[in-house]
Amino acid sequence: MFKIDGAIDVLNEKTGYYGSLLVLPLIGVVVWEVIMRYGFNAPTSWAFELTVFLYGVHYSIALAYAHKHNTHVSIDVFEARLAEKPRLKLRIFTNTVLFIPTIGLLTYYTCAMAATSWQQWEHASSSWAPAVYPYKTLMAIGFVLLFLQGVAKLIQDIRSFKTTH
Repeated sequence: MFKIDGAIDVLNEKTGYYGSLLVLPLIGVVVWEVIMRYGFNAPTSWAFELTVFLYGVHYSIALAYAHKHNTHVSIDVFEARLAEKPRLKLRIFTNTVLFIPTIGLLTYYTCAMAATSWQQWEHASSSWAPAVYPYKTLMAIGFVLLFLQGVAKLIQDIRSFKTTH
């Protein structure tokens, strides 16, 4: 039987893996800039901005992957002391009341920001002046994936709660 939470998990697992590969061009750009700046005294006008874009996309895409694997910073002092059933109740409550609405709003506004950027064909106000709209779109996709992962975790917690005695 097809389960939506499993599909979301697979999507975020693959997206997280491929998103992690963005660190390779990021390292390449940083090494290039260091060599040009300190080796040839010829800094580039684009390297710093490109590293910001690459790291921003890397970070945004990794949000859902990190949430899936419970690697975000959290304070689970109280949760760790609870039995399984109360712990699941707490997770369901916080996910429903805090996570889903907050990330839902962030997702909505990042998608609106990306759409506005596309409408204006937004470019950075630098000498290089790269297009910004693709990066804002990828940032919005990162928040959509994080929202979906929150939904998947909620479904999994509800399923676990129903099967816990």
